[in-house]
Amino acid sequence: MEMNQNVSMNDEEKLTDLLSTQKFLTGVYNTYCCEAATVAVKNCLNSILEDEHRIHEEIFNEMTARGWYQTEKAEEAKINSTKQKFAQKVTV
Repeated sequence: MEMNQNVSMNDEEKLTDLLSTQKFLTGVYNTYCCEAATVAVKNCLNSILEDEHRIHEEIFNEMTARGWYQTEKAEEAKINSTKQKFAQKVTV
């Protein structure tokens, strides 16, 4: 299989790719952390997971600052409704 090495990405595409990679990595490390057989391994994986979350946040913040990752502010009524919904499930 021949790969085209002349493909170039702009900054937005690079950051989008990095963010997707970080999302994947945090999911993998989280799974491995949950399945660790010893405390030492769990602590090591948890430390890596924290680093990956920090990197994810940095990329997210950079994309947001550049206007490349838009988020909507949740309506207060929806927030309260969701809180009530989950509070009921916890007390059941």
